[in-house]
Amino acid sequence: MSGLKIVLLSGGSGTRLWPLSRETYPKQFLPLAGEHSLLQATWLRVRDLPAVGAPLVVANEEHRFIVAEQLDALGTRADALILEPVGRNTAPAIAVAALHAMRDAGDPVLLVLPSDHVIADEAAFRAAVLKALSAAEGGALVAFGIVPNAPETGYGYIRARNTAAGPVGGVRPIEQFVEKPDLVTATAYLASGDYFWNSGMFLFRASRYLDELAHHAPEMLARCREALATATVDNDFVRLGRAGFEACPADSIDYAVMEKTEHAFVLPIDVGWNDVGSWAALTDISRQDADGNAHRGDVLSIDTRNTLAWSERRLIALIGLDDLVVVDTDDALLVAHRERVQDVKHIVARLKGDERPHARIHRKVYRPWGSYDGIEAGPGFQVKRITVKPGASLSLQLHHHRAEHWIIVTGQARVTCDESVFDLGTNQSTFIPLGAKHRLENVGIEPLELIEVQTGDYLGEDDIVRFEDIYGREKES
Repeated sequence: MSGLKIVLLSGGSGTRLWPLSRETYPKQFLPLAGEHSLLQATWLRVRDLPAVGAPLVVANEEHRFIVAEQLDALGTRADALILEPVGRNTAPAIAVAALHAMRDAGDPVLLVLPSDHVIADEAAFRAAVLKALSAAEGGALVAFGIVPNAPETGYGYIRARNTAAGPVGGVRPIEQFVEKPDLVTATAYLASGDYFWNSGMFLFRASRYLDELAHHAPEMLARCREALATATVDNDFVRLGRAGFEACPADSIDYAVMEKTEHAFVLPIDVGWNDVGSWAALTDISRQDADGNAHRGDVLSIDTRNTLAWSERRLIALIGLDDLVVVDTDDALLVAHRERVQDVKHIVARLKGDERPHARIHRKVYRPWGSYDGIEAGPGFQVKRITVKPGASLSLQLHHHRAEHWIIVTGQARVTCDESVFDLGTNQSTFIPLGAKHRLENVGIEPLELIEVQTGDYLGEDDIVRFEDIYGREKES
């Protein structure tokens, strides 16, 4: 068997699952269908395939530490974590992965997987990959088509040519890709047996994809080559050259290659696939009670049917309700009718238009050293709960507009404040004056928890000048 390289695409923002999923911490990093995040579950379902090495991951530059940490929690280190300075859709993302794979691993077969889907029958999916492998090794570009179980209007479809079999059993030539249909059309697709949901999962040799891209989208390939040639490498991080990638045309693999090539095939699969693309989709994959309710967290209900309720912290009580979605996070509450959950995107658009942070960040913000939770804020002050991982440290920095008070709750802290370096333990505190050059380190073996009280005339996160940073972040934020 030839080498099989897993390519995990992790560039999405997942805003259809707002307020749980947001730009800085989107759905692929959330445990929506079990104990693992969707990204982790994607890797776990394929890592034991034969001849699989470490994965290639293509991700938003802003998510690099989250991806690395989640893979590390599984005992996995990416072969390379390719960072996109801007989003350019799936065709360029797969191109830079293919170019990198050929540079380091000859000409492997690439299994390209979105990192935010759910597959219930993982054994059947692995068997499908092996079934399609010989076709991919022979030059086919194979898409995995989902056997539809309903006239779904929210997915694009792949129409297979009406033949008994393709070059390898079960793999059929693709007749056409079709856009999301209306209900009448989708019903006809379901009845025909020749149409399958487009899953966004693909299998092909790296060189074959690049050959097709050179023929059908040469400018895209040229810009991807430039972006990789000018990339900077920092440990596992491959930061694509900004100029080349920004100049790259943005397009999906469907439009750029699969709809144009004469070598496109589809393998129909029935594996319990779900793209978790909306709250309704999440309801479908969640455990439901006898009344069709899917509840997560502290939820009580009376005379309630067909609801999804998700609580991150507070109690949700539902009485006499039908067909509602209720999602409660620390800083936002969503209440929507199940038939209108697709309109969440309009709320997100409004938030962005009003420049409100709720579209982009959670109250709890993750950093490579840990996280902080904005507990309270008012005129001239802000309170945060900060968690620093064992052995981690914040950058050596200063602020022009704010002073900070630190109160240690648990753990062992080492504090640098201008020329002074000293340790603090539980119930001890210190003051960082405005303009002081300072750093916070966790020198213990347990997480360091502290309360930070900021005071000043401006408390934005961009009031920071970095002098030293072990995570390679820019000196000035």
